[in-house]
Amino acid sequence: MSKGNMMLDAVNDFESEKTRAAAWFRELRDRIVAEFHALEDRHGGDNPAGRVEVTKTKRTSDDGSDAGGGEMNVMRGGRVFEKVGVNISTVYGTLGERAQNAMAARKGIPGMKDDPRFWASGISLVAHMQNPHAPAVHMNTRMFWTPHAWWFGGGSDLNPCIEYAEDTQHFHDEMKAACDPHGDTLYSELKEWADEYFYIPHRHRARGVGGIFYDDRNTGDWEADFKLTRDVGTAFLPAFVPLVDKRRDMEWGEKEKDIQLEHRGLYAEYNLVYDRGTKFGLETGHDANAVLMSLPPVAKWY
Repeated sequence: MSKGNMMLDAVNDFESEKTRAAAWFRELRDRIVAEFHALEDRHGGDNPAGRVEVTKTKRTSDDGSDAGGGEMNVMRGGRVFEKVGVNISTVYGTLGERAQNAMAARKGIPGMKDDPRFWASGISLVAHMQNPHAPAVHMNTRMFWTPHAWWFGGGSDLNPCIEYAEDTQHFHDEMKAACDPHGDTLYSELKEWADEYFYIPHRHRARGVGGIFYDDRNTGDWEADFKLTRDVGTAFLPAFVPLVDKRRDMEWGEKEKDIQLEHRGLYAEYNLVYDRGTKFGLETGHDANAVLMSLPPVAKWY
């Protein structure tokens, strides 16, 4: 990525692009929630718990002024999903000193102290399943803007506690299909990035079977980068839903549930210790319940 291509005219607020990105994340949320409701209906029948509850979230700046917010869409106690959250948010304001320094150091963005305004919008999804044979999954895509730069980030990764090679292959095939129109080597690059990003150093293992991940993406072509982000989001349902349909009704017992709960401990450790999104959300004052939505409802450590 060229840092020269990343720098923008400070007067260009990208209002049209921001509006389009935020609208897409909301549209994708609506598609996913509708399909998750359909999954519950296919496998659970009439179950009042098999519907998401919508809660508005709000971010307040240090001076008490409005700084955006979003919506938590969480289902608890469904017959398919033990807990699933599909959050959207659009937040803005000024970055604190620690966040400014992190942006300047990691992304190479100059001028943060002179004008630390930011805008960010995205969708974040984590699903924890009732049946241990059905894999947990994560998906996130986002756009970030400052007066000095813009970029996209996100990806999707599969987190089965009981691994099936054919499920892993299917998931990666769908991720590759989303990436291939954007470059012959892009899938392998984003897969490698995910393998590195979702690694748990203190456990010496990955938290799942991987997927794709990207951050700081600014090729200089906003339309192309936005198209990749839409394609990654669109690929999520065909990558995940067939796996749930296949595994949802498999028999399981206490042994399988123990395996699931122990694996969830890995997920919780990663998100609380290493995940940059969790750290950024808490650092910038976003609703803590929304930031920590990804944590499993129950986990186990030995």
